[in-house]
Amino acid sequence: MRNIFLVIRREYMVRVKKKSFLIMTLLAPLLFVGFYAAVIWVALGSVDAKTVQVLDESGLFRNEFKDSETLKFTYIDKSIDSAKAGFKNSGVNALVYIPANVIKEPKSVRIYAAKNVSLDLKSEIEKVIEKQIEDIKLSEAGITHKILEDSRVNVSSETISLNEEGEKTSSSGAATVIGGICAFLIYMSVFIYGTQVMRGITEEKTSRIVEVIISSVKPFHLMLGKIIGVALVGLTQFVLWILLTTALTSATSAIFSSKMPKDPTQMAQGMQKMGPGMATQGMPGSNVENPIAEVLGAVNSLNIPLIVGCFLFYYLGGYLLYSALFGAVGAAVDNDADTQQFMLPITLPIIFSFVFAQFVLRDPDGTLAFWTSIIPFTSPVIMMVRIPFGVPAWEIALSMVLLIIGFMGTTWLAARIYRVGILMYGKKVSYKELAKWIFYK
Repeated sequence: MRNIFLVIRREYMVRVKKKSFLIMTLLAPLLFVGFYAAVIWVALGSVDAKTVQVLDESGLFRNEFKDSETLKFTYIDKSIDSAKAGFKNSGVNALVYIPANVIKEPKSVRIYAAKNVSLDLKSEIEKVIEKQIEDIKLSEAGITHKILEDSRVNVSSETISLNEEGEKTSSSGAATVIGGICAFLIYMSVFIYGTQVMRGITEEKTSRIVEVIISSVKPFHLMLGKIIGVALVGLTQFVLWILLTTALTSATSAIFSSKMPKDPTQMAQGMQKMGPGMATQGMPGSNVENPIAEVLGAVNSLNIPLIVGCFLFYYLGGYLLYSALFGAVGAAVDNDADTQQFMLPITLPIIFSFVFAQFVLRDPDGTLAFWTSIIPFTSPVIMMVRIPFGVPAWEIALSMVLLIIGFMGTTWLAARIYRVGILMYGKKVSYKELAKWIFYK
């Protein structure tokens, strides 16, 4: 046991002291918070105001184009040829031409600009014209604008979980996001840290250092020490990422809080620039609340302690299960090039689990979701997708027990290969040869 702790300590300290570890540990939270700050800055930041001339031959759109922080409209009365001739020296960004027959031919509207206009500007102009034409046609049909507005209904449903504890507000959107993030982190950690175990073993084998180590440490103890040591490195990095990201995010939020508009409508308009659907909820007049408060409320509706606890368990369980196999591959080959033929059977289950996760998000209680969250090779990713939606305790317990059994099985299998392969040099190993190693006495 003492030898295992020595190997764990060595593997941990060697990796933690590397510059690459320190750089990535600090860089990842900074990049995340930088992206977070950039999104807020763009949402709140001002865009250069654009001036648009409107030539309305129909006379139906006078004063219908409203000025905003980013758009200034001016109306001109001249021929289209004269307007186009003076456009170059006018200093405006665009010229909107609305012909007299626009009601009958709405597609006859033209927008002139020195360069291509943005989609936002084009959409804003088209929206105003479409709305005015629509109102005119409705008025001709005897339908007032008030009747039309009263007929529009915005339905916003609230999801509530019913269980033994009673009613509890839930959020499908937050569950989907949190589950997807946790699954992705486990998926990436298995590859990153599992590959570190494999490469570390291959390097020691190639440099013949392992021959000296084996003289005082049993092969199984050496392999187990490496696996646990790298696992602790990954866990340390995750904890530091969480702490640093939380601290930096809190600081960034405090800095931007003074710049946050008190009117949530302004915030939504800024977020709308980021893409469709960013602010379709929570605005006065559209049954939408403050988007930030809505996000925080959605996250608080989840069982965070359960999610964090299960994440740590499945992170360690998934890593230990796969890293044992990665370690066996590293012991069986002489260089990195030879590992490729053995990597596919190991990586396929974890890749499939990430693919299946896309379908599980649509039906977290289906047959596919149940079985893939029970099988040890796919459960670390799939179960973390399901847990935010709510999973019966017996399913979580069964999945955890089977994952522990799976880890013990893969460790035993890897140890059988490791004890022979770690001192085997100059021989191209095949699957048939690996099978023989497993049953060697």
